[in-house]
Amino acid sequence: MSNLSDSSPHAVPDHLVRAALRVARARDVPVADVPLIAVAEEAGISRSTLMRHLGGTRRALDEAVRAAGVDPGGQKPVRERAVAAAAGLISEHGLVSVTLERVADEARCSVHSLYAAFGGRDGLLHAVYERYSPILDVEAVLAAPHKDLQETVRTLYRLLTDALAREPRVVPAMFADALSRPGDPAVQAVFQHAFSRMVEGVGTWLTGEIAAGRIRDLPPLLLVQQMLGPLASHFLMRPAAAHLSATDLPTSEEAVELFADNFLRAVGTRPPTS
Repeated sequence: MSNLSDSSPHAVPDHLVRAALRVARARDVPVADVPLIAVAEEAGISRSTLMRHLGGTRRALDEAVRAAGVDPGGQKPVRERAVAAAAGLISEHGLVSVTLERVADEARCSVHSLYAAFGGRDGLLHAVYERYSPILDVEAVLAAPHKDLQETVRTLYRLLTDALAREPRVVPAMFADALSRPGDPAVQAVFQHAFSRMVEGVGTWLTGEIAAGRIRDLPPLLLVQQMLGPLASHFLMRPAAAHLSATDLPTSEEAVELFADNFLRAVGTRPPTS
């Protein structure tokens, strides 16, 4: 580490900067979140002595740390970094690649901090799918006062489309894992957690539409599958189909309109308006 005596207005000694960085790494927090008493203990001095070295202000330490090439504000919180790291691993390598050790390495944190943030691997995976799947947005739409049937279907389709198309491709990877390893308890546990809520929520809404006479009286699960299946299939296969020279793909919005219109014509008690 370079000598910081000329780069800090209070000439903070190098050994204090190094002590602050060691504590920050050990606690997996930004330097700015490390209590000064912890820095003093790491450096083997009293807090009052540390404050004399800092000229009476915490800002001197933060500026010295920044001069050493480290942002004293630190990285994003462990939870946010870990969710992003796990999502990237799932997108590239599938669910099997997500171990706490590998996520900790990618997120530059400790395994202990992951347990503290999520309680374990299942908690981490649930957080990933809530962040990258449309579950929370779908629940918000269905909890709000409903627009007309056609507009609600289109809104739900757009949410699913965004989730299937966005990077990292967590939702497509989740489908792939569920289909390729149907007997894997870990895969099925996450899949069930992620999709049972959406299926139940959409099914409850469709049951209300049946009661209101806007949709034919069909089993709710079959209605959910008929509603979401064709759209999901299209957008899961869309990246591969885009490379076929003979394929003329509609835009995403055109696909949403077409699938929504087809669904409403199939199950609605009144023909959809254009």
